Amino acid sequence: MNTAQNYNVLIVGAGLFGLTIAERLIHECNKNVLMIDKRNHIGGNCYSEFDKDTGIECHKYGAHLFHTPLKNVWEYVNHFTSFTNYTHKVYTIHNNIVYPLPINLGTINQFFGAAYTPDAAKALIKEQSANTPANPKNLTEQGISLIGEPLFDAFIKNYTTKQWQTPAEKLSPDIIKRLPVRYNYDNRYFNDVYEGLPTNGYGAWFQNIVDSCGDKLSIHLETDYFNDTEVQNLCKSGILTIYTGPIDQFYAYQFGELKWRSLNFEKEILNVDDFQGCPVMNYADLQPEYTRIHEFKHFHPERKDNPEYKKSAYAENSNKTIIVREYSKTWHRGEEPYYPVNTAEDQKRLAQYQALAATDKNVIFGGRLGEYAYYDMDKTIAAALAKFQEIKSKIQ
Repeated sequence: MNTAQNYNVLIVGAGLFGLTIAERLIHECNKNVLMIDKRNHIGGNCYSEFDKDTGIECHKYGAHLFHTPLKNVWEYVNHFTSFTNYTHKVYTIHNNIVYPLPINLGTINQFFGAAYTPDAAKALIKEQSANTPANPKNLTEQGISLIGEPLFDAFIKNYTTKQWQTPAEKLSPDIIKRLPVRYNYDNRYFNDVYEGLPTNGYGAWFQNIVDSCGDKLSIHLETDYFNDTEVQNLCKSGILTIYTGPIDQFYAYQFGELKWRSLNFEKEILNVDDFQGCPVMNYADLQPEYTRIHEFKHFHPERKDNPEYKKSAYAENSNKTIIVREYSKTWHRGEEPYYPVNTAEDQKRLAQYQALAATDKNVIFGGRLGEYAYYDMDKTIAAALAKFQEIKSKIQ
């Protein structure tokens, strides 16, 4: 890599935050940007690729569903991809019976073997959550206070225990701030105005962003900031650096590690046309150990009628499907962090790192790792657009 080239900005991380900042810096400020990423692809955890044996698009790091209430974000992303009319719906298995999620009137009536009206269902939940402490001390008390004990025990308690590998009684009540219950039969998972999946896949969307930047964006993959002295020296030279990796790692963990949850994925190609009949099936009980199964074929049902896909491996292998079992696990250094644990101790450490970062005038931290925050895709883009406005005022 020739870091002696005339770069104005260094971006560490080719995920959504980094790509959005790069695109804006190039098109609005005419800057030359060097971007690096330790992986062999762009797009971060949102990346997807087409399986070469079946032609099915697989989300490499778990299901990513684009949805947003933010008009400016929706308009921005539509510059780089069109979206399908996909509406996300999730189901869960409890005691070998399938129920719709989020909990709605259909879930309630099926679970209780009843035909409650909306008002009757509200009264039932109110009654079942009445005898809970005013100040819940753990996740169990918090959950019961929100949806009552029967529904909590069936759909939340054991699922959350698997997610955190800790009994719900020992988890903080802050993990569940709210549990949505719909007193109608609407089982759409999201309520946002805008929703869909990129028509040609996430990989194509991200490549379109890169292509729009032309030769003003130079990307070097399989380049780890912490193992590349040349890039580190460039950062230390005073070049504006957008860093989207873990903030604690940037400062050599001097205040200790911020804790995360991680995931394992188990992929399997099956010789059946349809394994579970839906994109995502949760498993609410302690067994099996996985929390959910993704079946990616169901994310793009429209492709089977597309003439281009009919010529591809997708059509030739239409009698096959791909499933991915998702397991939650404790994060260890060197593994991929997914969900911030965010204890009081973590927040204290984060404040120390943020105070240190405030003294680094040429380094800007962003994204879920840089900010130690769980961001949906739209919030990542919104944060990047907002951060760009701050940067723009400083570099022009």
